[in-house]
Amino acid sequence: MILVLDPGMEEKQQQELCLKLQKKGFYTRLVNQYGRLLLSIDGPGEEDCARELEGSKGVLEVIPGRHSYYLASRRCHRKNSQVRVGRSGNTEVVFGGDAAVVIGGPCAVESEEGALSLAHKIKDSGCHVFRGMIFKPRSSPYSFQGLGRAGLSILDKIKKETGLLILTEVRDPLEAELVADHADIIQVGTRNMSNFQLLRHLGQIQRPVLLKRGMGSSIEELLCAAEYLLAHGNADVILCERGIRTFEHFTRFSLDIGAVPAIKQLSHLPIIVDPSHASGRSSLVEPLALAALAAGADGLMLEVHAQPEAAFSDGAQSINPDEFNRFLERAHKVAAAVGRQLI
Repeated sequence: MILVLDPGMEEKQQQELCLKLQKKGFYTRLVNQYGRLLLSIDGPGEEDCARELEGSKGVLEVIPGRHSYYLASRRCHRKNSQVRVGRSGNTEVVFGGDAAVVIGGPCAVESEEGALSLAHKIKDSGCHVFRGMIFKPRSSPYSFQGLGRAGLSILDKIKKETGLLILTEVRDPLEAELVADHADIIQVGTRNMSNFQLLRHLGQIQRPVLLKRGMGSSIEELLCAAEYLLAHGNADVILCERGIRTFEHFTRFSLDIGAVPAIKQLSHLPIIVDPSHASGRSSLVEPLALAALAAGADGLMLEVHAQPEAAFSDGAQSINPDEFNRFLERAHKVAAAVGRQLI
């Protein structure tokens, strides 16, 4: 249950209202986001209590508990949110702005030499964000799990030498703390979309978060996961559609292109698409990526590897730098056709 409070309510009044509800046995928490002051109420009888408070001084609206997300919705924030990454004067990109942002890089950082060489090629292509994973959640415990802490210095070197912004994935709060000073965007992968402890923690870290849709999750569940980040203080949330598990086996997952315009109707948050994980096949990456741009995606994330056949992980869905450049030539045309730039 959420109470929308008058943003001009004095702090003393806020505290008095919280104390009153706590004495009745409710857990309360104040949230200030998008110029909205919210008070969440949790406990038995919350709906009856909220009805009693409806119309009270300082209470503008009561949002019933059946509404599973609010901050992520158009109801809360009508304008499209823009997530700025980087710093003005240096490398900076905006997700949800006029340009669609392309993120490129390997499934996992394998070595300093290989990652640096690839990063320079990504930069030369005109892109500004490097995908550099050093912590890898894998289905098998025997698969390559990433370089771990040893990869942090590689990410720093890539950033220093190329100026590229760094995106990397974390699996738990400890890893989030480790990468916070090294990464520009922190990714929550599909397996951790419902890791609510991690989401709560990332809500308190002032770094943009790329939140991937769970492989078996609905759009509503994705937006509920985003709500955890927003409700805990982080407004810089970028959603990512990466395919969902269906009965089809030719592709690794089924890319839900319809999720892009659907989320844009439901939410103000920017959304990008990962066609590499969706397809599982390098030959399908380009057509799916172009379709995503045509559907209105705010960006793309592609797996690029110098030698896909020798990649430690996900080589089958990776494209090489030459293929990446050829794709970008076509992608610029599609972006222009829908009134956008590509960066």
